[in-house]
Amino acid sequence: MIITFSMYSKIPMPNIDWKKENMKYAMCFFPLVGLVIGIIMAAWMYLAKFLAIGSILFAGIATIIPVIITGGIHIDGFCDTVDARSSHQSREKKLEILKDPHIGAFALIYCVVYFIAVFSFWTEVNITIDNIIFIALVFMLSRAFSAFAIVTFKCSKNSGLAYMFSNAAERQVVKKCMFVYIGIIFVIMLFINRLLAIGTIILTILCFVKYKKMSYNEFEGITGDLAGYFLQILEFILLIAVVIFGGTP
Repeated sequence: MIITFSMYSKIPMPNIDWKKENMKYAMCFFPLVGLVIGIIMAAWMYLAKFLAIGSILFAGIATIIPVIITGGIHIDGFCDTVDARSSHQSREKKLEILKDPHIGAFALIYCVVYFIAVFSFWTEVNITIDNIIFIALVFMLSRAFSAFAIVTFKCSKNSGLAYMFSNAAERQVVKKCMFVYIGIIFVIMLFINRLLAIGTIILTILCFVKYKKMSYNEFEGITGDLAGYFLQILEFILLIAVVIFGGTP
């Protein structure tokens, strides 16, 4: 758990050796990073409702909360992936672009577009108890599917974060843990809002399938950057679903 939070959040953690035996079950705790984000987001939503905070300020803070907690690691993956895909080059060239620490024009453009779009939809979120709980669960759900992909999909190269966590993981244990997370989350969602939950299930599965198809066709597997790209896209799509099926202010 310490390794997972050290890697995927900015929450201070004790030092620990990143040995293979210490990383066997690291991905089992990845959704808990989402739980922390969800709790903080829920607290902000409740506070904004209680204090009658305006939609613009509310949306601005809601947009940056996940970035602050994660340190932007998934946004970094989103930007690198956009740069690579927009190059329309060979697989080898795209993988080189993923490793390039510099930001390209397409990454900058799409990053700005992404944040404007996320901010815009946050202004339309209806702050109800059901939506607060639902959105909090979304951050766990995205990470559960991302962790499941890490231990299920083929890695495009024998290096990088995705390969490191995938290679070290006790895969069957991680898969079972993710099934439990996903099952519990979907049951709670169905109890809260059946229509929104069904829409979430369909959209998540479609996004997951598209993620695998894109990764295999363009990169012959997944990388840590592609995992971050998937997570950001899925959370944005599910935010749209909450706006559509959860009502507007």
